[in-house]
Amino acid sequence: MALRRNDFSKEDPWRIFRIMSEFVDGIEGLKDVKKAVSIFGSARSRPSNPYYKLAEKTACTLAKSGYSIITGAGGGIMEAANKGAKKGGGLSIGLNILIPIIQKPNKYITRLIDFNYFFCRKVMFAKYSKAFCVFPGGFGTMDELFEALSLIQTQRVEPFPVILIGKDYWKGLLKWIKERPVKKGAILKSELSIFTSLDKPTNVVKFIDDFYRE
Repeated sequence: MALRRNDFSKEDPWRIFRIMSEFVDGIEGLKDVKKAVSIFGSARSRPSNPYYKLAEKTACTLAKSGYSIITGAGGGIMEAANKGAKKGGGLSIGLNILIPIIQKPNKYITRLIDFNYFFCRKVMFAKYSKAFCVFPGGFGTMDELFEALSLIQTQRVEPFPVILIGKDYWKGLLKWIKERPVKKGAILKSELSIFTSLDKPTNVVKFIDDFYRE
């Protein structure tokens, strides 16, 4: 089927320019961010959810310790983190994704950048974060988690703290990793040190601070 005359978004050469512009916008929008933590988690978590409350408290504690907070700009855990960042007096950043399932940026963001491409957005998370805090979530959350672990494992980035928050939620996955990929040799036992699991906001801040102090 022929493309409409002005439908450049579906032509690969023009798409490259659009991708380049997203990288430029992202770098320009975040170039002054020197000390940030990205927080990931389910967009479906409600304010009554214990993990929503924990994400808000964790972000607030990080913000009071001098960290900016970066999220995917949506609801749920992302909203909680931006809310906590704002409450703690920190920069509250949202990297919004423009997808068919419309995501409305939450009201607690103080700096918003829109992306059409997930991979451009992912680069910004990795480039400008001192740590990843991963709360309970679904496919998108796990995608960010495993990409970060892969980048660190393959030494494509400098190591940085990857913290799983919500031990009860993640324990089944961690048990499976130890019992299957590790035992089968697909993951080295030593590579389990790439990430850690914590639940207290003060411990999260201490772990990140200690990582860079050492």
